[in-house]
Amino acid sequence: MRLFYQFTAGLLFVAGVARAQQLAAPRLSPAELTLGGEKCAQAHIRAAARTATSSVRHRQKMDRYDVLWYKLDLNLENTSRNVSGSGLIRARNVSGQPLDSLAFELFNRDAVNNWGYFIDSVVVDRRRSGGWRRAGHDVTAALPQAVAAGATFEARIYYRGTAPHGGTAAIGNALDTDSDYGVNVTWSLSEPFSAHEWFPVKQVLTDKADSSAVWVTTTNPNKAGSNGVLRRVTPLSGNRSRYEWHSRKPIDYYLISVAVAPYVEYVNYANPVGGPRIPIVNYVYNQAALNDFLPEINRTPGFIENYSSLVGLYPFASEKYGHCTAPIGGGMEHQTMTTQDGFSFTLTAHELFHQWFGDNVTCASWEDIWLNEGFASYGEYLSLVQFGGTAAPRQWLDLTFMQAQNNYNFNTNTYDQFQPGGSVRVPDTTNVGRIFSSRLTYKKGAAVIHMLRYLLNDDTKFFNALRTYQSTYSGRTARTRQLQQVFEQQAGRSLQYFFDQWYSGQGYPTFAVRWNQVGTNLYLRVNETVSMPTVTPFFLTDVTYRVRYTNGQSTLLRATQSQASTDVISTVPAGLTVAGIDVDPDQWVLDYSSTAARDNTLILAARAPQAVAALPAYPNPCHDVLQLPELPPRAATAEVTDLTGRVVLRQPLQGAATQLRVQTLAPGLYHLSLRQADGTLAGRTCFVKE
Repeated sequence: MRLFYQFTAGLLFVAGVARAQQLAAPRLSPAELTLGGEKCAQAHIRAAARTATSSVRHRQKMDRYDVLWYKLDLNLENTSRNVSGSGLIRARNVSGQPLDSLAFELFNRDAVNNWGYFIDSVVVDRRRSGGWRRAGHDVTAALPQAVAAGATFEARIYYRGTAPHGGTAAIGNALDTDSDYGVNVTWSLSEPFSAHEWFPVKQVLTDKADSSAVWVTTTNPNKAGSNGVLRRVTPLSGNRSRYEWHSRKPIDYYLISVAVAPYVEYVNYANPVGGPRIPIVNYVYNQAALNDFLPEINRTPGFIENYSSLVGLYPFASEKYGHCTAPIGGGMEHQTMTTQDGFSFTLTAHELFHQWFGDNVTCASWEDIWLNEGFASYGEYLSLVQFGGTAAPRQWLDLTFMQAQNNYNFNTNTYDQFQPGGSVRVPDTTNVGRIFSSRLTYKKGAAVIHMLRYLLNDDTKFFNALRTYQSTYSGRTARTRQLQQVFEQQAGRSLQYFFDQWYSGQGYPTFAVRWNQVGTNLYLRVNETVSMPTVTPFFLTDVTYRVRYTNGQSTLLRATQSQASTDVISTVPAGLTVAGIDVDPDQWVLDYSSTAARDNTLILAARAPQAVAALPAYPNPCHDVLQLPELPPRAATAEVTDLTGRVVLRQPLQGAATQLRVQTLAPGLYHLSLRQADGTLAGRTCFVKE
């Protein structure tokens, strides 16, 4: 497929490759470090809370067909929200029985506000529908002839009207118009469920169209940017042109986009290892804006090349990447052509990483929006590590972790309002503000990804997991459980406890460390408290400690916090004296205000660890029964404790009784101790109940 670009007067075209690797590291203020997700999230918070459009019954009717192709053929200008034209839905009947009606969504006419859409006609397989019924924004059109089970059909809806103006999309309106740099722009933004405000659509995340086309007729010198490849620009009468964009890639409804303005166009290229030369098509307000944005735009090729090396080739390499500028107060990751209000380092990096996490693999439910936004936020960090110099990556981590635990205080202009709770999982998927919570979806989501990296303790495994996730679910949707399974394959064990704590759980741990050195022995007693004990009473996690010595040297000690109070015994190199201990010095764990202090009495309470055999147990994870094949010859009692140290199960075991019945336990991680009649500890292990 050939790329076609039209160049007009005032156009700046650079045929060479602009690589971010050749550019100087950015000078970013602390406020700019997390600007990528923050600008997007702040705009999300401004959005009005609203419910999903369709009724349950209408959703069931839409589930009778599978969308194969959207084609929009619209008349748009850069100065109004008026829309006229047609939307085509090619679909397959998957109901298992003849289909006699087509259900879709389109914003209904609102005579009071003078917005919404008239439907002029519905044509199915070249035959006009006998009529349609509108209930709110739900539309059900009668089919002129029933479509057989498994058969494909095409429905073209001719409509006209004005897009609503009520701040209902994630950032403002689904179709809006405004100006910047003295240039007026009309643009779309459909996330999370506002696509029906500008075209007829089935708004179901799990039903990606296999391909799409967006044709826009507009007055010259406007250009129209959209998804995929610009096949042609067709001159029309009346000083108009039709921009004909096509994509052969699967696409979710909210990623279909349009932006219309008298743009200037700038094209640069990325050259990822092992991939084709990828055009980056930038539609920018005007030459003055392009002059301002050019240094940052030219970072994009390097971002693409870096991400491709880490998580797999840019998924739309056969088409393009690009940007359309619009005054949206942030950015929106429209597939292959992001809409942005500017080109700050982290904003560009954030929206680009969405092309992998959000566009190629899309969350299957808004409950799991962190799979989109958490990863896009972490993409900011990955770009800073590669291109941001030495200090910026750590500053980004510190700010992100702090913002994951605190709300912004507009009185002090700081993040100083501590928030003890809140889950990464979105419990209310009808609330736009909760879906796009800056603190939980973006910042805590990114922190969870960073902790998964720490958990694996192996970057090869971590990036293998991300590449596997991308290749396995490419062009599809996924849930958190599926990401979990990919990471479990790399870890070689169940990670249910981790996702229970950090995805569906709430809060954060705080570690209070008392330590003492006696000779070459170093004793640590680590007490963990949590911010939401009624929801997540304990966080099982490894913690790294930096042991600082009086001679200026230091070593790192990694230990597992397996219970609320955990003792750690380590060895100090001969001749060295410990000066102090830092908890989680490299910011791997989302802990809160952890401290370490010397306690000269700690040695009195320290006890040498008792040598205890590891107890074989299988299957692990288990469901109802845990097999214990190597019991001691004498009678013993199995004692099971949860992560808070509370005994939740005791069961005598003797002779042939080698099964521990665990069906009454809640899913999670448990400690199993086997004690003989005299109290002697005969074995211990950990197991996961699913």
